[in-house]
Amino acid sequence: MRVISGSARGKMLDAVPGMDTRPTTDRVKESVFNILQFRVVGAAMLDLFAGTGQMGIEALSRGAARAVFVDQAPKAISVIQKNIAGARVQDRAEVIRAEFHQALERLRGQKFDIIFLDPPYGGEILNSALNAVELFDILSSDGIIICESSVEDTVICPDSLAVQKTYRYGTICLTAMRRKGAEND
Repeated sequence: MRVISGSARGKMLDAVPGMDTRPTTDRVKESVFNILQFRVVGAAMLDLFAGTGQMGIEALSRGAARAVFVDQAPKAISVIQKNIAGARVQDRAEVIRAEFHQALERLRGQKFDIIFLDPPYGGEILNSALNAVELFDILSSDGIIICESSVEDTVICPDSLAVQKTYRYGTICLTAMRRKGAEND
């Protein structure tokens, strides 16, 4: 199966085989980049639970300086690497195969302007990832986190962050968070 990447210069991206990885829909992806607007150019992006890598690749195609892709599934890592090569953005991409907490600990000391979190829906993975982002202090001072979740999931904002806005698209919810004090910038 191939997934069309909207503005990633018309390139076709491979999908991860099987039913374990749910690609972000084109409508939601377009909405994410509408939320980000002018933040992408020159940004450092973290695509956590990257799946196919489409969000990070899209950011790179829109001028992000670099993107780090994290997933723990070997099939996803293989697809991400293939998609990065197909988009010809290897020089600005780093791929990490690890469980999210281990990857975030490894990234401690780095700062990201954009963090996209799209874990499996349900459960507490999203909230655990948000807490780890806070713990390892990897969000830049004026950075933004965008979480994709089911509308049925409860997203708990860590103490150092504030919800900027929540967007609903059918059964999908996007939650944009920023550091407290930066949410009105």
